Amino acid sequence: MVKNRQLLLIYALVLIDVVVGAAISPVMPQFVAGRSHPELWLSGATALFLGLQLFSGPLLGKLADAVGRRPILIVSSVGTALANLLLLPVKAGLLLVNRVSDGLTNGMFATVRSAITDVSPKENLVKNLGIQGTIVSLGNVLGPMVAGGLLTIFTIPEKEQTNYIIYIALGLSVLNIGTSLLIGETCPKKEELDRSKLKQTIFESINPVALWRQLVEKEAERPGLQTLVLTRTVLALTQGYYTYFVTYLALGPLQFGTKAISYFFIYYGGFSVITSFVFYRFLTDRLNQTKTVLWFAILGVPVLIGYSLVGTSTLVLYGLVAIDCLSIGLISGIVEGLIAERTEEADRGTLFGLVQGMQGFASLVTTLLFGALSALDLRLPFIWFSITMAVVIWLAYRTHRDKPALFTKD
Repeated sequence: MVKNRQLLLIYALVLIDVVVGAAISPVMPQFVAGRSHPELWLSGATALFLGLQLFSGPLLGKLADAVGRRPILIVSSVGTALANLLLLPVKAGLLLVNRVSDGLTNGMFATVRSAITDVSPKENLVKNLGIQGTIVSLGNVLGPMVAGGLLTIFTIPEKEQTNYIIYIALGLSVLNIGTSLLIGETCPKKEELDRSKLKQTIFESINPVALWRQLVEKEAERPGLQTLVLTRTVLALTQGYYTYFVTYLALGPLQFGTKAISYFFIYYGGFSVITSFVFYRFLTDRLNQTKTVLWFAILGVPVLIGYSLVGTSTLVLYGLVAIDCLSIGLISGIVEGLIAERTEEADRGTLFGLVQGMQGFASLVTTLLFGALSALDLRLPFIWFSITMAVVIWLAYRTHRDKPALFTKD
């Protein structure tokens, strides 16, 4: 049971933000309906969103250390509301504009992780960040539930369904602005704002070599950080399949419509909520975390290959999702918690921004790749995702073999 009011408000902010994004996801194919190569339009929109996070994540993280977490959370919430307003009317061009606007402010998750770390005792860091992951999963249930429920309960003409869902998302975005205003400052000790350093941060954030150099410098002070961030970055390559699912389900052999996509994400998110809650609440502190990541990654490879082979079988798809939630879906929370343990108050936002920048670069690369592969065959991206998961296996094995002290539990 979470008793910290600040933590509850931060979790509420995360939940509403994810609900908004998840509610809109099932209707995104409607923005490119009738266009040639709609899979490329959807991949391009995702690439825009992720590409802008290359610098927005590190920049907002740096600003959070200078001006505080609260102002960044407020600005990001306002940005999300404006981005959703740009989705009206339903046009492909406005979807791209929305992705640009939302990408500029979605770097707030570096600030969210910093705020959670600020208010969490060290012994609860992995658990509290794991709960954040559970809340993200819950949001992925509630978002499609909002969309699917609206379309099921009310008789809404098909041409107006997308607009109604966007209206709801816009209303929730406004609610989240109010939530952000209720959150107090979690880091009263701030560093001096240096505009030249901000410019340097923007430049370095779009330069993966510079990001890596920063990470090497941090490694000297905090052994093990480099390996953890590298693992999280490679995992971001794998997690591109989360965003690819909408394209695959809508345009692939299953030919899911808006309702079917909504129901799929309700099931996926619901199963993930249950498994994440049980794992982070009762198991995570008792396990050898190196071995846990290793075995989850090993289990994940056949799951990802299996997605490419489901054909028209909804039953097989849903079975694979269950295994997914018991393996791949739990890895990131473990790794992020261990990264958080290696942060300090003075540069926490900067470090989380650096991590998000690395993830953003990886997410952009994987989006461009799966977009190109999907144009050849909609099944090919899952082969790419399985290869990246194999790299996670190698990193986890190397860590377990060479650096067992990296992880807190034996």
